Amino acid sequence: MPGGVRVRVYLGFRAGMLVGGCLKFHIRDMKEADLDSVVAIEKASFPTPWSRGMFREDLTRPFSRPFTAEDPAGEILGYVVCWNVAGEAHLLNIAVHPNFRGRGVGEALVKETIRRAGRAGSEWIHLEVRVGNEQAQTLYRKCGFAFVGMRKGYYTDTGEDALLFAREIRPADAT
Repeated sequence: MPGGVRVRVYLGFRAGMLVGGCLKFHIRDMKEADLDSVVAIEKASFPTPWSRGMFREDLTRPFSRPFTAEDPAGEILGYVVCWNVAGEAHLLNIAVHPNFRGRGVGEALVKETIRRAGRAGSEWIHLEVRVGNEQAQTLYRKCGFAFVGMRKGYYTDTGEDALLFAREIRPADAT
């Protein structure tokens, strides 16, 4: 940017509103009223999207607490579904609306997933990511995840392999 400096600032999760790349948003629990927006983002993001019913089910599971990133006008920018079971978390689904990618929403969602998993008592968090999704792999590595294995042909819609990533959740991550 000529004549100036552009800075990306994160105010923290407890500050209410987050700022990333000049985009303001906050993170909150997903509600049934969000499902139209969540399903639209899901369909824009994945070749075989989850159904509305799958998201609705996760709203009621005691080990799942889906959440969203929402802008001040109430638009859903992205979401996460993560399960916490037996001391481990599994990040099952994360997506950001295509218009808001690369602006800090995904990173904030991953960091909040780790924080919430730690608060739920999980000591490790795991996820699968498509071999071809290099942007997501970069984000996960940035957030402290490491490659731990591969599942051949995991994605039945395309036959693509899944890379397995994991990260230890430290006590400081839960604050």
